[in-house]
Amino acid sequence: MTAAPEAPVQEAAPKEAPALPPTRRRSPAYLLTAGLLGALVVLCLVSAGVGAYDIPLGDVVGSVLHRIGLGGGELDRVGESVLWNVRLPRVVLALLVGGSLGCAGALMQGVFGNPLAEPGVIGISSGAAVGAVGAIALGLNFFGNWTITACAFVAGLVTVLVVYVLSRSGGRTEVVTLILTGIAVNAFAGALIGLFIFFADNAQISQITFWQLGSLAQATWPKVLAVLPCAVVGLGVAPFFARKLDLLALGERPARHLGVDVERLRVVLVLVVALLTAAAVAVAGIITFVGLLVPHLLRMANGPGHRFLVPASALGGAVVLVAGDLAARTVAAPAELPLGVLTALFGSPFFFWLLRRTRQRQGGWA
Repeated sequence: MTAAPEAPVQEAAPKEAPALPPTRRRSPAYLLTAGLLGALVVLCLVSAGVGAYDIPLGDVVGSVLHRIGLGGGELDRVGESVLWNVRLPRVVLALLVGGSLGCAGALMQGVFGNPLAEPGVIGISSGAAVGAVGAIALGLNFFGNWTITACAFVAGLVTVLVVYVLSRSGGRTEVVTLILTGIAVNAFAGALIGLFIFFADNAQISQITFWQLGSLAQATWPKVLAVLPCAVVGLGVAPFFARKLDLLALGERPARHLGVDVERLRVVLVLVVALLTAAAVAVAGIITFVGLLVPHLLRMANGPGHRFLVPASALGGAVVLVAGDLAARTVAAPAELPLGVLTALFGSPFFFWLLRRTRQRQGGWA
């Protein structure tokens, strides 16, 4: 007697796993932006409160809230004067100058498509300095408080156009030519500044020398108002070009095929860079390497996308300059270190490291 074949066992249908609530991952861009904003707020409060006349952070916040009608309390007469006539103009000016330099650096690197472009390295800062120093030495005052800013802007614009034209060959901009042109322009600008100093009187020489070292010690509300329109226009316009800069990073030919007018984009952004750099240099002197260091650090942290890089570089530049200005006036107190000297001390080794890193990746310049 044979055994009846066993009926096939039907496997039970697997139960569907309960749907999990969607999780939202915080991107590095989100965390970086939040971190930069938090650091900026803390640095601004500390910078406003620390100095020869210390003001507690709670009193700083209370005074600001009182001025904008949200409660708080008024400080004594000396505290109010120190906070609103000395400290806060300096903090606001550091925000504007640092943001302008950081954003200008990100735009320059995107426009030229190389990581070594920076307003100071290729001579824009020196060119703008020629205009500002010339206005001081010649006693120009045809635009009132705007004279130095206007002269710095025109000189910076001419300089960047000269560098752009001389660096461009065969439809593209070479890195080595860009840097060498910048060296030549910096040398020529230094000669012109020396010539202006030769013909200036003692008071003008002191003003020029102090200004060249880079400092925010002479910050006032009129100076803030002088640089504010240029910074607002430049910082407001720059993020709208982020997508085109991403396309340009693919190469000029692919960008043209995707509808980008490359030459027009470069001319417009060069004007924006000149506007940002000239305004910053005119009120704060020559402050280098902020536009080089900040975009690189952010690019290494979050990648090369310009939608994050451009606004974050402005934010990072503001953080660096507020921190640098705080260090400049507290490290060697009661004396004050030149801000431009501090940024150069920290930025020069970074630039040297960047040169060697780029050379190793490309296998040499030649």
